[in-house]
Amino acid sequence: MFKFKQLNTMIMVSSLLLMLSFTSVVSAASLKQQAKLKPTVQLSGEIEQGALVLGKTTNKNKVTFDGKNIPVTNNGNFVFGFSRDDNKTHQLVIVNTQGMQLVKQLTPKKRDYKIQRITGIAKKIMQPNPKAVTHISKDNQQIKKARAIKSDLNAFAQGFIAPNQGKITGVYGSQRYFNGKPKRPHFGLDFAAPTGAIVIAPADGVVTLFVPDMFYSGGTLLIDHGHGISSSFLHLSKSYVKKGDIITQGQKIAEVGSSGRATGPHLDWRINWYEIRLDPALALKVKPIE
Repeated sequence: MFKFKQLNTMIMVSSLLLMLSFTSVVSAASLKQQAKLKPTVQLSGEIEQGALVLGKTTNKNKVTFDGKNIPVTNNGNFVFGFSRDDNKTHQLVIVNTQGMQLVKQLTPKKRDYKIQRITGIAKKIMQPNPKAVTHISKDNQQIKKARAIKSDLNAFAQGFIAPNQGKITGVYGSQRYFNGKPKRPHFGLDFAAPTGAIVIAPADGVVTLFVPDMFYSGGTLLIDHGHGISSSFLHLSKSYVKKGDIITQGQKIAEVGSSGRATGPHLDWRINWYEIRLDPALALKVKPIE
């Protein structure tokens, strides 16, 4: 009788071990299956202050950045960026149609910026009169409106080329001192070139603004590349395009000048993600994702 009970117990234990083993196999298979169902994402660009970051996922996936929806193109492309002094940890979330999600924590790397001192700025520019203040306010409103455009253009995903081949004399993030007084950081990439030198489009897009005589930036041209990414070209002497024109990468769009707040002829090229100012030099390094 004892042997029978002992045998029965052994059979039960064996059965239990077999079930546990089977459950483990099923669980492992289930985890593998879940991993296959999870959304995927590719990122191109530096995770650092001032960077433009290009992303790609399945076009039906939902993308959020710090809880805010990021539009995805029909090709699955999306874009975001980090400001000059951004030191926060951001959450990028990709959710697929099955409700499964992929979460990435992104903390931009801190950068050191250069100090640049410029003298010889006219007093009327350093201390604008009431008429000039009105002019400046109008300029800012026009630029803000152009940069707020939300279009479905996919041009941002093709990559950027330099709009001019002149020597780089000013970089993004540098703190400028005009006549010894500290001013806001420089948010562009400056190319030294003579008046009349050609400016080309760094990427496809649509012209959203051209004003020949803004107070600070002189001849100012803005191009929308889609999804909040825009280029600005400052101190121009001439534009070959106008608001509403569709342009292609490499197309001649303007000429270098020294209009507005400039001590000499040069091109100041800037890139924005809506109101966030990005570093054009880093944008040039972003590779399109196949």
